[in-house]
Amino acid sequence: MDDRTFYFYTIAFILCLLLLSLIVPLYRKHKINDQIKGLANNTLEMTPKQFMQMRKQSLGGRGKPSYALKKNFAGVYILYNKTKNKYYVGQAKQILNRVNAHFTGKGNGDVYADYKYGDEFTIKMIALENSGYKTLNELERNTISVYNAFSKGYNKTRGNKG
Repeated sequence: MDDRTFYFYTIAFILCLLLLSLIVPLYRKHKINDQIKGLANNTLEMTPKQFMQMRKQSLGGRGKPSYALKKNFAGVYILYNKTKNKYYVGQAKQILNRVNAHFTGKGNGDVYADYKYGDEFTIKMIALENSGYKTLNELERNTISVYNAFSKGYNKTRGNKG
C-alpha cells in the first residue's frame, strides 16, 4: 500500500468516526423523546379542577379513605400552561400530594401565580413503575429535556443528578 492510499483510508476512517460521533447522540435523543412522549400520551390529561375533584374522591363511600390517600404513587408530573405554552416538570414519591401543592401555593411560585391569575393548565402524570426507567431522577431529567422545561419553561434546573 502506498502513502496516498494509506492517507486516504486514514482520513476516511477518521471521517466515519466523526460522523458516527454525531449520529449516535442524535439517535439516543430521538429514542428518549419517543419514549417520554409515548409515556405521556398514554396517561390521562386533566385540568387542575378535574385533578382536585379526583384527588378528593372517596374510595367506596362515606368514611372510606380518599383517592389521594390510597392511590398516591412515585412518578413524574407535567404541568402545561396552555396560555403561555410553558411546561413545568417535577418528580415526587407521592405525586398526587406534590401536584396538589403546585395549585395551592406550596409548590413552584411561578406556576401558582400564573394559575391564580387565570392561565389555563393541564396535568399529566407518569408512574415510575413500568416506565422503563430505574430512578425518578432519570425519568425527570429526560422529561425536562423533551419538553424544554428548563430552557423555555418554569424549571430552574435540568433535573436532579444521581
